[in-house]
Amino acid sequence: MNKPVLLALLASTMLATAAQADVTLTIESWRNDDLAIWQQTLIPAFEAANPGIRLVFAPTAPADYNAVLNSKLDAGSAGDLITCRPFDASLELYNKGKLADLTALGAMANFSDVAKSAWQTDDGSATFCVPMASVIHGFIYNADIFAELGLEVPKTEAEFFAVLEKIKEEGSYIPMAMGAQDQWEAATMGYQNIGPTYWKGEEGRKALIAGTSKLTDEAWVAPFATLAKWKDYLGDGFEAQTYPDSQNLFTLGRAAIYPTGSWEIGVFNPQVSFKMGAFAPPVVNAGDTCYISDHTDIALGMNAGTKHPEETKKFLEWVGSAEFATLYANALPGFFSLNATPVTMEDPLAQEFVSWRDSCQPTIRSTYQILSRGTPNLENETWNASANVLRGSETPEDAGKRLQEGLSSWYEPQK
Repeated sequence: MNKPVLLALLASTMLATAAQADVTLTIESWRNDDLAIWQQTLIPAFEAANPGIRLVFAPTAPADYNAVLNSKLDAGSAGDLITCRPFDASLELYNKGKLADLTALGAMANFSDVAKSAWQTDDGSATFCVPMASVIHGFIYNADIFAELGLEVPKTEAEFFAVLEKIKEEGSYIPMAMGAQDQWEAATMGYQNIGPTYWKGEEGRKALIAGTSKLTDEAWVAPFATLAKWKDYLGDGFEAQTYPDSQNLFTLGRAAIYPTGSWEIGVFNPQVSFKMGAFAPPVVNAGDTCYISDHTDIALGMNAGTKHPEETKKFLEWVGSAEFATLYANALPGFFSLNATPVTMEDPLAQEFVSWRDSCQPTIRSTYQILSRGTPNLENETWNASANVLRGSETPEDAGKRLQEGLSSWYEPQK
């Protein structure tokens, strides 16, 4: 064999070996609005430091994610990395052997027990997803409208309704943008937003799990009663208004207040032409303790069936690092790092939300841990009840009674 041919064969072999050495990992996620952030910021940062490992971010529409992911996992076609919802949905995947145990991962030392709790077994013996971020509930407002109408940011419930009444009386703007069509909106951005103020955050949530508190108690019915009062300030046709409709009403400057959470910051920033502000859920009476839903929202796990466990773990170690925390929190303002290393955020609205941690007691959404494992599912039933109360088709008392009957029918501590 002559020398040129030999060299060509050698080069060909080397190229083939290099190509074989490249491993491609696929990330499953419901956050389809994050695609650009992963492609332009996160993935390039990892790949630059880890030649030979390539990543593909392959999201599914949020409403379809659970069903699609379960089908892929059952068929053995799911990606190597699984974006994890908090608590029961991911715990079920772990219990079925679909998510790997990541307890021994070195990066887990960078997270507190509270941060890891949303992705652990009930006894805390196994952690199966690396925590990424939490979101904080509250109210975003159009600061230009507030200035124009001479409105002060409300701190108490009475002040909150006084502001809504002034906006309504002036008549130029819808006081508050929220619809009842999608149901989850009324629950997540309504009931779960203001509710912790009434049931005293973790105290009430844990009492419900323990069975020492019931959904017919005043602490759980009262936020429904407050929610029912919102309907006078939501504008015409709110009953048929969807979540995107509500977003548009606010970003177009037609509504003054938007009950929501920090997850909207990155969505709204490029859309609005006015200054935005945010305020925490108002307390019932001046001097009361402030409570916020600081909800552990998103994490990343390893498909137990991945063909590339070592490379997947290497990426997860990076996801648990301070470098990733800083990149993610600033690329996606409003999703707050759960890493123990403090992250400096550049977005002022995100900084406003996270500042409430200094003055308010944190909790998570009341239905997410343990209480939605049975049928009827308390999370989904709370969506329906909140929308009904908002529309006025169900009284707060009847909503509480129905939810309690459903929970009592399968959850032993509530029987």
